[in-house]
Amino acid sequence: MANSDASRNGRSQHDAAKLILRLTLGLLILFHGVSKIVGGIGFVSGALGKAGMPPALAYLVYIGEVVAPLLLIAGVWTRPAALVIAINMIVAVTLAHTGQLFSMANTGGYALELQAMYLFTAIAVALFGAGRYSIGGNQGRWN
Repeated sequence: MANSDASRNGRSQHDAAKLILRLTLGLLILFHGVSKIVGGIGFVSGALGKAGMPPALAYLVYIGEVVAPLLLIAGVWTRPAALVIAINMIVAVTLAHTGQLFSMANTGGYALELQAMYLFTAIAVALFGAGRYSIGGNQGRWN
């Protein structure tokens, strides 16, 4: 019995950790999406145009920074949503931060530490899935 309780407690802690990762990533990325809803996507469309891509692709930022984070927060289609966020971060770094890729910040940290944290947290969530504390539950194929 004691091993069963310890095992259940361990699973519960893992599910709580998945919830914390999902909520943190989802909420922090969602703030970026809300900023683009309020202020527009001119910067993104301009950067895409400079890169020789259709500026209309900028509207995809709403999927990566609004829809996907909301799915993460709810715990529905968690793995695909996390992958969308990871792709969004790769595109953001490619369009706006390539010059900083191998740079240090003035404070001594990596210049792209926030972007790297978002990217690798999204990859971790895609690998771990939603966990039990989600609308989709941990049994769903995409959770």
